[in-house]
Amino acid sequence: MDKNLKKFMDTPTKSRAQILNEHEVEVQTPDGEIFTMWSDLAKYDSDEYNNYVLHLIEFIFDRNFSDDKEKMINRISWEFMRNAVPSMGVGHGNRQGERERIGKRIKELREAKKMEARDLAILTGIDAANLSRIEQGKYSTGIDILSRIAIVLNAHLDLIPNEQ
Repeated sequence: MDKNLKKFMDTPTKSRAQILNEHEVEVQTPDGEIFTMWSDLAKYDSDEYNNYVLHLIEFIFDRNFSDDKEKMINRISWEFMRNAVPSMGVGHGNRQGERERIGKRIKELREAKKMEARDLAILTGIDAANLSRIEQGKYSTGIDILSRIAIVLNAHLDLIPNEQ
């Protein structure tokens, strides 16, 4: 094995990629979210090539990992093209529905109080563009930011069972 290739293959990654079937590769990001990408990687008979591409996918996911999932997927897709990764696209992560549900609820509470988004952003100390992405379900946010939003909206955070 070429020494540069060996050095790259020895580079640790936090993301984990695996071939699911002949058309899908699953990637788990450092925060545990699962993304599915469509790829015909399984058709290649070379384990060495498949291991290289899986490591490259992990490397690209690590390098572009972000709370802004929309921007992250766009950057990853661009890097896949640039690096000739056999990919036909990357899906939204398995937490996308939850991000959208939470964002929709924040927007509903804000609008019920007749509050503009920019006012909520100012009162919470959140960048207005990030608040917009949160409300659209495109941005993954932590408990501290959600708590600040809840306080301003006179709401509380609660863990509720998933609906069946």
